[in-house]
Amino acid sequence: MAKEFTKNMFVMLLSIMIGVIIITYFIGDIIARSEIDSLNAEHREEIITIKGQNENFTSHFLKSSGILDQAREDRAFGNYHFDLGLLWFQSTFSQKNFSNTELYKSRGIDNCTKALPNYINSYYNFLEAKDYFNETKVFLSNNKYVELLDLYVNLTDAGSRLTLLRYDASKYLMYLIENLTFNPDSDNVTYLENVSELLALFDATMFAYGEVLEEFEEYQEAIDEYEFFEETR
Repeated sequence: MAKEFTKNMFVMLLSIMIGVIIITYFIGDIIARSEIDSLNAEHREEIITIKGQNENFTSHFLKSSGILDQAREDRAFGNYHFDLGLLWFQSTFSQKNFSNTELYKSRGIDNCTKALPNYINSYYNFLEAKDYFNETKVFLSNNKYVELLDLYVNLTDAGSRLTLLRYDASKYLMYLIENLTFNPDSDNVTYLENVSELLALFDATMFAYGEVLEEFEEYQEAIDEYEFFEETR
């Protein structure tokens, strides 16, 4: 009877222990799953936030780059017409009759006139691109591309100053061309009025343009080197 009691007690205690272990396992599993779900929820929000930031970053960067490309294109057209206007201006001085003088003047003025809207469009596009590149910084999930965006901001700032200087230079050049006239007494081309101040303004603007152009090209070179380095890493 004692042996049977002892055996029954042993079986009962063993059953209780197994039950406790099973319950403990299930409780631990439930707690672990709860913690995992909580972590997943936190990471899910973090992942969604990072994904949203990356999408906004990509969207803003592409828009900024598109506007920058348009600014460059407008500037290129402006440079094309400005260079032609300057060529016609310089060539006018070698003319030996009134009709050729007027023809060269007309072509010079026409190209300066065409350069002006291209430069003003480029100016505003550079400014808009600069604003978008600045806004793009907000969507960076890390600081990896801050340096690159700063270079683009500096590039677009220099670009806006470049185009504004060339806009002014185009106006001064057009005024100079309009003042040209053929003098039949001396068989050469001269100015109708005293244009010394206008010439000084044109030369100063072209000098300032050269300085800003050097700055612009340095930023462009730095961007090219940065992007090449990132691609080869």
